[in-house]
Amino acid sequence: MSLQIKTEPQSSTTASDTTSLETEKTLKVVLHFIEWLSRYGETSYDFQSFYASDLARNAKALYYRKPLLGVLAVSPMVFSEAFVPSARSIFWKRQRFPIADAHYAMGFAFLAKRLKEERFYERALHFLEVLKSTRCAGYSHYCWGYPFNWETLRGTIREGTPLITTVPYVYEAFKQVWEIDRSDEWFRIMKSIADHALFDYKDFQTSANASTCSYTPDPEQSVAVVNANAYRAFLLTSAAHDFSEERYWKVAERNLNFVLESQNEDGSWYYAKDGKRNFIDHFHTCFVLKALTKIEALTGHSGCTEAVKRGVEYYTTNLFDESGLPKPFSSRPRLTVYRRELYDYAESINLAVLLKGRFPKLDDLLSSALDDVLTVWQKPDGSFRSRRLLLGWDNTPMHRWAQSQLFRSLCFLMDRNAESSKPEYLAQG
Repeated sequence: MSLQIKTEPQSSTTASDTTSLETEKTLKVVLHFIEWLSRYGETSYDFQSFYASDLARNAKALYYRKPLLGVLAVSPMVFSEAFVPSARSIFWKRQRFPIADAHYAMGFAFLAKRLKEERFYERALHFLEVLKSTRCAGYSHYCWGYPFNWETLRGTIREGTPLITTVPYVYEAFKQVWEIDRSDEWFRIMKSIADHALFDYKDFQTSANASTCSYTPDPEQSVAVVNANAYRAFLLTSAAHDFSEERYWKVAERNLNFVLESQNEDGSWYYAKDGKRNFIDHFHTCFVLKALTKIEALTGHSGCTEAVKRGVEYYTTNLFDESGLPKPFSSRPRLTVYRRELYDYAESINLAVLLKGRFPKLDDLLSSALDDVLTVWQKPDGSFRSRRLLLGWDNTPMHRWAQSQLFRSLCFLMDRNAESSKPEYLAQG
């Protein structure tokens, strides 16, 4: 009698082959997008274009003050957003957005690093030069905000007001290019941005070990926004390491503790800890988780590790649908007029790449989201659809919402794939 050894069937496709195929498909989509970007230009309409004019902004303010009456006032904008998204051109104009320019700079920096092509490095430099010229006026340090008046629950944030949710992206953009060329100018600007984040926002103690920061330098406009604190904590933690200055970490740690203390028992975070904005959405959850992941990587902070573990469990269970695709809300703030959001795809890919290999369920969801965005969301002209509406699509390309974010996430994915495909002795070097 011969001895028979049972072996597992051998797959004809290795993990390396799968990664290479994924990168090949992603690169094709990215290069097509770059062609579109060159034709379309660097200004665009925006999610907020419907509400940027004084008339529409006042209607939105009325909705916040008197919801029943305000519904009538905002109904033309809501109708247009749901059924005629191209009508943005009637309400406002195309503009340049610093947060988008920062994402484009990072995306092109990833391409320059991996593909070794000068043209991509030059595009990254171009966006840094643009950012230098679009900084907020009237501030001694480098900082950026929105180019329109933004009506919020707590009043109007005027154009040119620095936002702690924008500034960290610009810091990362300058840092990423500095890591390529070691320019003294970029390093000086990074230092200026870090000092802006340290000195120009107000902190309010929430516990013995925690403080919440203001969303803008004006504390009357908004405090207790969880993702804003996560952003600032990450920027200042990064600055503490980049400049070897403990003072940045001392402030970062208190904002970090606010984020950790704000996590709900189920692992989620409300948008804000103010008792009013108790919604839980996809991309803001990603913002918090990616900031904690980056802080953890820099510091080894055990509190971040535990919060990320709990947060990812909530995220993967509640913010994807039965098809494994990103859904906008697990707890909605209001009636929404869309089914899917490009921003959610961009940030889900970003977060999953950042955490790749740590959470198998998240790795599986990355594959689903990536396949959908590569096969369904890119239009023939190279741009991406902005939203899947209740009926049809919003095909208006918006750099801030979220053409640039998806571009950067796809470039980040290819960069990480290149790292993972290196032999171990090279990857560690």
